[in-house]
Amino acid sequence: MPKFIIEREIPQAGSFDIKHLKEISKKSKEVLCTLGTDIQWIHSYVAGDKIYCIYMAKDKEILFEHARLGGFPANSITEVSNIIDPEWGE
Repeated sequence: MPKFIIEREIPQAGSFDIKHLKEISKKSKEVLCTLGTDIQWIHSYVAGDKIYCIYMAKDKEILFEHARLGGFPANSITEVSNIIDPEWGE
């Protein structure tokens, strides 16, 4: 399955407490369970006014459906074309 980065613009997301972040995670997992095996949440980065989510999914459409059902934004969805790391520089 392709890997995607989802950018979610959520004002003051970086200042959310652990309880609020857990609530968001719980809602996301509930929606994932309804969508089946064509989508998988890997992890997310919370920074400033945004949450950047890494997902594996069959296509962008299921990611937009996840956002719609969960009630969270998906301001942009970009397919990852490659992954590099420091070892590439050796």
